[in-house]
Amino acid sequence: MNYWAMIVAALVTLVVGFIWYHPKVFGTAWMHAAGLTEEELKTGNMLKIFGFTIILSLMMTMVIMALVVHQTGAYGMVGGMPSDETLPSFQVFMDDYGMAFRTYKHGALHGFITGLFFAFPINAINGLFEHKSAKYIFINSGYWILTLTIMGAIICGWV
Repeated sequence: MNYWAMIVAALVTLVVGFIWYHPKVFGTAWMHAAGLTEEELKTGNMLKIFGFTIILSLMMTMVIMALVVHQTGAYGMVGGMPSDETLPSFQVFMDDYGMAFRTYKHGALHGFITGLFFAFPINAINGLFEHKSAKYIFINSGYWILTLTIMGAIICGWV
């Protein structure tokens, strides 16, 4: 577990969001699709919004790690991090596969798949029940697909 990679990956939500939702990118279209005005957005408690975003993003990195780093499953088989009581078969597994598929490219692929097949459906279902437009759904889903792709790359590749 690379804690620096987890922290940097969590910050990706803010960096990508700053660019993605900038008025010159998708910000104005998103604001109209969400039915918000600039004045309404300025009334939010930014400390609360950014603080909870970091906390929630750190929570997400734990799940992303399990999805993009296949060796996480090996730890699950032995009940957590290796100890003196770990079976020798675990060490054999790690000797053979310990660094397999630990690349930025592989993490990006799994992050993208997570965004497309998990975040997009969640956004779409919420958007449908909230009677939001397809534009709203695709802007938010696109953000999460890109963000999860970058997060997956960082978590998997930064060894």
